[in-house]
Amino acid sequence: MTAPDPMTTKGAADSEPAAIAADRFESILFPNRQSPAEIDSLRQPECFSDLNLDQVVETATAGRGEYTLQPFFFATSRDPATIYYRHDVFRDLDNPAAGNCVRVFATAMQELRGHLAQAGKHYYTLQKQRCFLDAVDVYCRALRRLADELATTALQSEGLNRLRKYLADTFAARDFRDMESEAGKLIDALGQVRYALLIDGKRITVRRYEPEPDYGADVLETFEKFRQGSSKEYRFDFRFNAEMNHVEAAILDRVARLYPEVFSALADYCSHHADFLDPVIARFDREVQFYLAWIEYAQRFKDEELSFCYPAVSDQARAVFANEAFDLALAEKLRVDKSSKAIVTNDFSLTGMERIIVITGPNQGGKTTFARMFGQLHYLASLGCPVPAKEASLFLWDRLCTHFEKEENVDDLTGKLEDELLRIHGILESATSDSILIMNESFLSTTLNDALFLSRKVMEQIVKLDILCVSVTFLDELSSMSRSTVSMVATVDPIVPSRRTFKVIRRPADGLAYAVAIAEKYRLTHHDVKARISRNAGEGRA
Repeated sequence: MTAPDPMTTKGAADSEPAAIAADRFESILFPNRQSPAEIDSLRQPECFSDLNLDQVVETATAGRGEYTLQPFFFATSRDPATIYYRHDVFRDLDNPAAGNCVRVFATAMQELRGHLAQAGKHYYTLQKQRCFLDAVDVYCRALRRLADELATTALQSEGLNRLRKYLADTFAARDFRDMESEAGKLIDALGQVRYALLIDGKRITVRRYEPEPDYGADVLETFEKFRQGSSKEYRFDFRFNAEMNHVEAAILDRVARLYPEVFSALADYCSHHADFLDPVIARFDREVQFYLAWIEYAQRFKDEELSFCYPAVSDQARAVFANEAFDLALAEKLRVDKSSKAIVTNDFSLTGMERIIVITGPNQGGKTTFARMFGQLHYLASLGCPVPAKEASLFLWDRLCTHFEKEENVDDLTGKLEDELLRIHGILESATSDSILIMNESFLSTTLNDALFLSRKVMEQIVKLDILCVSVTFLDELSSMSRSTVSMVATVDPIVPSRRTFKVIRRPADGLAYAVAIAEKYRLTHHDVKARISRNAGEGRA
């Protein structure tokens, strides 16, 4: 007997038409339809590493390897209804009453998979069958408990309300009731099996157990008169081996012959209910971990008094904003390193004809972090996840593209500049007005004049496409190219210009912050130069 895989079990529900009744539960992630059949074939988007989303997903899904959750983080949506459906499920599961009962269910399903795994490993048929029976029993009990606890929990989400009704319909079905009751009867019957072993040298005789006198008290009384003080105890741990040896298997085989009705019923039960695991329930068990993983991941930042919110989303309006937003990957790094540095949050907004944020300012001032934050917010919004901000309104894109500086590959026949041009050309060729582009310090490998020329050409195409864009650049001229561009500047401490604030604010680019910081670093400020001239004059040097 081969144990079914709870993650891939197929049943009648998998062959039904794509059009599913609006009120029928099929997926806690994908309303009104099953999860995409190709979900596990999805690959990590190209933008992930540039936005450090690979680090975010790896941390968020740590400890849940058995569920293979990464593909769910690759399946974005442009459907606002799907996003708000997930928001409601997140809100319900963030409530301890609903969240804890789902976690208890998940633990039971892990136990179920443990029984099935043992059944698959065992060599002897009767041992396989008992593990299988235990798995069915755990499954039925887990569903009953989940249904009972959800029935007494206030639920707002369409997804969990559908699940609650689906469970009620499952219990009403005769097949489930028969499977559940038969499992209980078999477990009770097996618990009543009694047998005795008669051991004579190497010969073991198995027979039904019959009540016999207990001579233990008589033996103790007989030997009591020989006691000469306390005796030394010889205790040892009995090691339990999950796999029976050949002697135990032979004994069990003879016990089965003594109780043919019970063990025949067990064999029939395992054969009849081989596909006991409802694929919809198995799918829920896996998909709900997406929600639980993200809730637990976000909680670590909430404990640091950082905010998460459910953003307003639209697949039409490109007016976007976020308040007190932050970069998740950087926040996690500082949290783990227990750095004394506080997480700096930032705001942005684009209204009316505004589409492009051009960020300038000193190096190491938080410009790239801001750009990554913008991309992370929009990507996570397309998953229906709470996003790292106090409040936000975000756009549901069709493509999220990044153009970050790459290390030159000596094996390539193209130079670094040519590679950058080829990549940006490919992005702009495939981008639509519904795309988002994040550019970071493009064309650093060429001269200032060439970089300005190329950047203007690229920016003209971006303006023409009317896409949302964030461009981190050292070219101040790009910040005022058109009415759709907005200038934002990474600021420095006005008292100590070499100290970064990591605040990126909306204001015209002037290049002064960078110039002052460089002058301070190399002692070329007016004060430094004047002091040096005075000192040289006093020493009689030119």
